[in-house]
Amino acid sequence: MNNVASNNNDEELIAWLRLVLTPGIGIRTAHKLLTAFGMPQDIFSASYNALRKAVPEKLAEQLHAPASDDIKALSDKTLSWLSEQGNRLLTLADSRYPKKLLQIPDPPLMLYVKGRLDLLSADAIAIVGSRNATAQGCLDAENFANALGDTGLTTISGLALGIDAAAHRGGLKSQGSTIAVIGTGADIVYPARNHALAHQIADEGCIISEFPLGTSPIPSNFPRRNRIISGLADGILVVEAAAQSGSLITAKLALEQGRDVFAIPGSIHSPLSRGCHALIRQGAKLVETAEDILSELKRQVPVIGDTASEASKTEGLSLVSPLLADMGFDPVDMDTLCQRHGMDAATLSAELLNLELMGQVESLPGGFYRRLVP
Repeated sequence: MNNVASNNNDEELIAWLRLVLTPGIGIRTAHKLLTAFGMPQDIFSASYNALRKAVPEKLAEQLHAPASDDIKALSDKTLSWLSEQGNRLLTLADSRYPKKLLQIPDPPLMLYVKGRLDLLSADAIAIVGSRNATAQGCLDAENFANALGDTGLTTISGLALGIDAAAHRGGLKSQGSTIAVIGTGADIVYPARNHALAHQIADEGCIISEFPLGTSPIPSNFPRRNRIISGLADGILVVEAAAQSGSLITAKLALEQGRDVFAIPGSIHSPLSRGCHALIRQGAKLVETAEDILSELKRQVPVIGDTASEASKTEGLSLVSPLLADMGFDPVDMDTLCQRHGMDAATLSAELLNLELMGQVESLPGGFYRRLVP
């Protein structure tokens, strides 16, 4: 138990666990009980009559009775998990609990933490977006996370496929590292395809969850965890999002929490741009570079590279393949490219395949192609 804060002995921690694990007690009820009685130990030592004044009869009976075998077993499992290197459990009473989360309306009662605690108090940017992101969207997310991280900002995301995973990869390459806020127990990696990434984040960054160990990936958990993503961040960047994307929930929560919201615009033809465009219409700040975000957050903007040099790189790329210049930056179909480039379909297909293998072009659903921008 040397991973537990000194102001949390086993008895206190078990009382916190029992409060969280008791069926029928949500965050609001728990906060109500804590306000009425003080610490969790005080709740469980209170009389039935006192409890009945605060909660319904059946819940008062549960709190007044001894802890169930299931709760005791999960408490023992948690104490065992805490004995492992790098694992910690922060309660609202812990001095290391993130101050930013204390400012949101419904802070988690407990946080299961794997990795670096210092990141929870760092200046941070949340980067979120579609699970079914395009290659360009993932490239943008990774590059923004890397650039912002090199100024000291920690990248926060949700360990999902697509934009989340790309943002974590970019954060890990930077000075700021990354935090993954997950919607399962801290002992579960979801999705399984991010297993290696999750282990790297636990070693070099931080993984946190408010859910008890063993909690499976229930769909309702993920919108709930989004308030933690936005709550820990100073601002949130949405990279790609469909009109009904869960990322828009995170952006809405960020606005309610007083955080800055940023969005990268995209093609008017792309469904994954519609969510970002909707956010911009609602007041989110349109960004094209990491410098746009740093300026809004009033952080020092690093010296930007020579524009003429960057232009020459683009020009050189076009000289290698004139097809890239003909493609433009919006998705384009084969027939249109044949007309623009004056090339037959078979030859064009071969050149597109070559460019795709070189990482300069991505294929999109419906027979469309798009140029990738490094």
